[in-house]
Amino acid sequence: MPTLRSTLDQAASRLASGPHPDRARRDAESLLLHATGLSRASLLAHDTDELSPAQSEAFAALIARRSAGEPIQQITGQAEFFGLPFRVTPDVLIPRPETEHLVERAIELLRTAASPRILDIGSGSGAIAVALAHALPGAAVTSVDISPAALAVARDNAARNHARVRFLEGNLLAPVAAEHFDLIASNPPYVPETDRPSLSVEVRDFEPALALFAGPDGLAIYRRLIPQAFAALVPGGWLLLEIGYGQRDAIHALLAAAGFASIAFTADLQGIPRVAEARRP
Repeated sequence: MPTLRSTLDQAASRLASGPHPDRARRDAESLLLHATGLSRASLLAHDTDELSPAQSEAFAALIARRSAGEPIQQITGQAEFFGLPFRVTPDVLIPRPETEHLVERAIELLRTAASPRILDIGSGSGAIAVALAHALPGAAVTSVDISPAALAVARDNAARNHARVRFLEGNLLAPVAAEHFDLIASNPPYVPETDRPSLSVEVRDFEPALALFAGPDGLAIYRRLIPQAFAALVPGGWLLLEIGYGQRDAIHALLAAAGFASIAFTADLQGIPRVAEARRP
């Protein structure tokens, strides 16, 4: 019978010839823990233990999926964002660490507000809305998405994290046309269609295109969202947007043209401008 150690070694060797060889050992270990229900400490302490036939079969199926490029988070159905657990499916983008910069900035801007009204455009897994509702329990958080399947995942994540969020189905700000907010946040689709061939297989083939691509230059959603957000913000209200590589100048121009002031950008850990912020005068 195969041991935990030999099984892990064989799986890592197989993944080393897959789309992400740099993560082969780590991915194999994550999937082995998922298949067996063991903790990492138990795996290290008992790596000569044998796997049952059922465990071996289940693990082999997981490794096959990862070898084809399927993201670890979709295989396990789990991801972490802002220290909170989230369920993920192929209907939503996998929450990414870069988006935490947007959440951190929103919290900084609203920390002294008693009961701010927050709008999140593009719920996805609910990562932004749930993280903000969790961090700012006095806030009234609304989140909008055009995808019913994504909203189902987001509602589940709000429930599991005990976050009070109002979820609405619709296109951008249409469901809240008569309302006003202190802060609007969004991580919209911003990948240019021309970049599709260069994306990693796990993004291009497994994450929802609706949440990724936004026209030839990646700015299609911003062109609609920014003017709508300006109209929906109270005077002094803030707009926070996650943006893509090389989009800083174009986003600055769109924000200025819509009438926003105090335009600034926050870089991610690689020094890439990742979050645009602007205030309605």
